[in-house]
Amino acid sequence: MASIKDVARLAGVSLGTVSNVLNRPERVGPERRARVERAIAELGFVRSEPARQLRAGMSRTVAVVVLDVTNPFFGEIVEGAEEIAEQHDAQVVVCNSAGDPAREARHLDRLLQQQVLGILLSPVHEVASAQQLAARRSPPPVVFVDRVPAGPGFASVAVDDVRGGELVGELLDAGGHERIAFAGGPVSLRQVSDRLHGLRSGSRGRIRVIDSADLSIRSGAAVLDEILAVPEPARPTAVFCANDLLAIGVLNACMRRGVAVPDELAVVGYDDISFAETASVALTTVAQPARRLGTEAARLLLDDAAGRSNLVFSPELVVRSSARPRAGLSSAS
Repeated sequence: MASIKDVARLAGVSLGTVSNVLNRPERVGPERRARVERAIAELGFVRSEPARQLRAGMSRTVAVVVLDVTNPFFGEIVEGAEEIAEQHDAQVVVCNSAGDPAREARHLDRLLQQQVLGILLSPVHEVASAQQLAARRSPPPVVFVDRVPAGPGFASVAVDDVRGGELVGELLDAGGHERIAFAGGPVSLRQVSDRLHGLRSGSRGRIRVIDSADLSIRSGAAVLDEILAVPEPARPTAVFCANDLLAIGVLNACMRRGVAVPDELAVVGYDDISFAETASVALTTVAQPARRLGTEAARLLLDDAAGRSNLVFSPELVVRSSARPRAGLSSAS
């Protein structure tokens, strides 16, 4: 996607001249204005509405709507967004949906009424959120974060969750696990279903799905209870949790119940949050570049190069003590 710098380079003028053509064309002579306009047309440059508002001294608030403010993963996303917002002299406000679609809808209604500069949205259900936004006549720019939007018209930054699940499946296969539990909260959530799909693709083992109440640490005990309730010949020897908080909850429950990790039960998480490495057993997990998701989402929103880009990043397997292959994969700690 072309940026204002690309336009200036092609037209052979300064950034200030391009800015004047976009905002105060009467200040630029006909010849240079024509060169800039030709460059804009040739490159297909589309200016960012938030960038225009910032220059005009209008709203300077970027809203970030997240699923769970207590999850360090979303905290890193917010930190990344703030870094870019500060470079544009904008401020960030955070709204917590707490995984509740109705609460998210109320947040969006208020933000749309307040005419914020733009919204970075990690939705509960991307289809419903996209429909709510599309129903507005002139909504502010929205970038979906950690989600791929349903249908065209929205920019997004996300991680390939299917590939993340495949990495876990391949690891557990390498560890000799033939019976695997998947714990992920509501499987109706897109990111959860994608991770489960990837696990099934990457593993030859038999997979038992545990639909936990949520993805919090406190739900880990119930996940372990369900695993231990399975008779020994069929009991899973590994569990893949759809996020690190749930995995840490399982680790804590294992310690209380005297279940040896990874000898009796291997545990794998997802996100690589800040305290995954210092859990009761160092957690094997799939790393997402959370802070980069925030910075890139804010750039899409605020830079002149915004357009309608959809960025997808690759996940990375981080092998620690809670689950290891027998051979063939390296360890991170």
